[in-house]
Amino acid sequence: MPQPVYILFGAAFTVFTALALGKLLLRGFRLRFYRTEETLLAYFAGSACLSALVFALAAAHLVYKGVFLGVGVAAIGAAVWKGVFRDSGEALPPMPRFWKLLFGVLFTVYLVVYFTNAMTPEHSPDGAAYHLGLVARYYREHGFRTLTTNMYANLSQGVEMLYLYAFAFGRHSAAALVHFSFLAALPLAMLSYARRFGFAAAGACAGLLVFLSPVFGMDGTTAYVDVAVAAILFAVFYFVQIWDGQRAEGLYIPIGLMAGFAYAAKYTAFLALPYALGFIAWKLVRERRPALRPLLVVTACALLLILPWMAKNWLWLGNPLSPFFNKVFPNPYVHVSLEEEWTRYLRSYAEIKSPWQIPMEVTVRGRVLCGLLGPVFLLAPLGLLALREKAGRRVLAVALLFGLAYPFNIGTRFLIPVVVFLALAMGLVLTRARAMAPLLVLFHALVSWPTHLKIYSDQYAWRLEKPLPWKPAFRVDPEDSFLTRSLPGYITARMIEAHVPAGERVFVLTQIAESYTSRDILVGYQAAFNHTIGDTLWAPIVDDFHPRRQVTFRAPPEPVTAIRVVQTARSGSEHWTVAEMHVLRNGQPVRRPASWKLRAKPNPWDVEMAFDGNLATRWRSWWTLFPGMFLEVDFGRSEILDGVRLDCALGQYDMRMRLEGRTPLGEWKTLDADPRQIVAEDPPGLRRRAVAAILGRRVQWVMLNDSDFGSEDLLKKTAEWGIKPVADRNGARLYRLY
Repeated sequence: MPQPVYILFGAAFTVFTALALGKLLLRGFRLRFYRTEETLLAYFAGSACLSALVFALAAAHLVYKGVFLGVGVAAIGAAVWKGVFRDSGEALPPMPRFWKLLFGVLFTVYLVVYFTNAMTPEHSPDGAAYHLGLVARYYREHGFRTLTTNMYANLSQGVEMLYLYAFAFGRHSAAALVHFSFLAALPLAMLSYARRFGFAAAGACAGLLVFLSPVFGMDGTTAYVDVAVAAILFAVFYFVQIWDGQRAEGLYIPIGLMAGFAYAAKYTAFLALPYALGFIAWKLVRERRPALRPLLVVTACALLLILPWMAKNWLWLGNPLSPFFNKVFPNPYVHVSLEEEWTRYLRSYAEIKSPWQIPMEVTVRGRVLCGLLGPVFLLAPLGLLALREKAGRRVLAVALLFGLAYPFNIGTRFLIPVVVFLALAMGLVLTRARAMAPLLVLFHALVSWPTHLKIYSDQYAWRLEKPLPWKPAFRVDPEDSFLTRSLPGYITARMIEAHVPAGERVFVLTQIAESYTSRDILVGYQAAFNHTIGDTLWAPIVDDFHPRRQVTFRAPPEPVTAIRVVQTARSGSEHWTVAEMHVLRNGQPVRRPASWKLRAKPNPWDVEMAFDGNLATRWRSWWTLFPGMFLEVDFGRSEILDGVRLDCALGQYDMRMRLEGRTPLGEWKTLDADPRQIVAEDPPGLRRRAVAAILGRRVQWVMLNDSDFGSEDLLKKTAEWGIKPVADRNGARLYRLY
């Protein structure tokens, strides 16, 4: 059967399964809606249910195509048997004929454009790498397995659970089409909301401003999740506004589920639950009605979708909020410095020197912050005039609330949920002047057309390149050919697939299209384990990393039961590293017996690296220097020593240390606060030692791009490293370690 058939089936089956579950849920609680909005809200609520169900199946290792097929058939069959697919309720209030025509034409034209682009082989950077890379892994392994080498796996993945369901039948493009379904449903939901509350023209204007926006079109036709998150947040808002008008108790269920689904979809959407609880509490308290039970029901339903993700992280990583808050929940899987560097990068992209650059970047240019909303959104401040209306105040308040998460990542995509509500405020203002709103919408449609974007946006802006790429979409242009041209990471992924045996791990510095290989890829910055491998790889290459600085402490001839070297300096940039710590007796290092107990603060998990006899490895604090860091040896009995010698990296300029000893009475005292330092010669064979250490971590393969740091050293000194080049493609080289 042609591949497009599987793709379309996978996406459609996912959408109809979610719709069936949602219809059963809403009808089961006898909730009444207008006809069109019921279908849209049922799809959103059913997606939450299906996501939770797929999570449960993945946790039980029941991710099989047959199981998913059975779930879908059962859900759709039950919906048909119950008759919930039949229309019920009244029609929504009518909308002006002009806006009905304008919305219908523009929505249909762009729907075809977006559908065709979503059908193309998945070639978005993050979609092909970790969004679907994890989905493909879960499908191969039939569910969740302990995974501590990819911090993206620690994030909540509620939308990816829907992708997993579709992926089982239609692979990558089926998942992208599921995201496209949220893109299509969002403007329709905005329009339905506006029709319900009496400002249909403004809703049509807002829906088109959102739907035609280049970043919505780009994001929503890939396996990213941002448009889906925006739709979920809008569904929470929509359900809450309906509750405000009806006070139907049954609405607490979908409100809670959608608020929980928001967190499950993306951490930054966690504000959905405080919003829902705060609004309901405010209304009920003002009316002097009981609020505790409704709030408990909403919270309980939300926790059904929140707690599984937190529990997964707690059980695997010891941190329910991983990859964040690692200072609060110390663990060996995500370094504190990794979290700090990553979040610092997201908060301040390198080329953004001032916040005043952001408006033009997110509306017109689109390169630095990855995507553009379109120049019409330079008029977003006009939306503030909507404060004169109740509806305007509500959407602007929600925009402000959900916008609180934006400073944590200033990329354009992270404005998508906020823009939905800003567009409604803009629509309320623009439609007061009869000609202004349609003219702006038509202008927006014209300048957002894929081939027109290059006229004014940056040439490297993240955007759709073609309006109708039908040949790759329907596989007239073979998938492999298209991906080879469009996705550099695909080429390296296939090279790895061809040369690395199944079950083996490959260390890389640059992210590749992991969803197109079944091998275990360890990206240098994505976990503590990978971070340490990269640190070991660079130790022979970077002069300042060479373990040449020898720090020697003297100890008086007194019995001690333990000794520790304590850091006394503070630095905002330097980490403390120790390649080897030697306990000295008669001037010579003492061979460490198994009875000695080793401790370190911070990073106690890697303390063995300072005692493993390999100068290419080093214990590293992975925190910037602060007083109180220490390396400790507990002898378990009284010992008399000469002192301690540390082999440290040459570049340790800020560190200041003292040696302490614990007396037989259990008291710690300073033994030496003024150690002697010398710079020794480079130890021989450092590259071979580094390879031995990496092999000791069961990693036999390294792939570096020509642009990666250290790639030239590996290429020119393969004999010194003891490695063998196996393959190279597109400026990437694969090495086997021996």
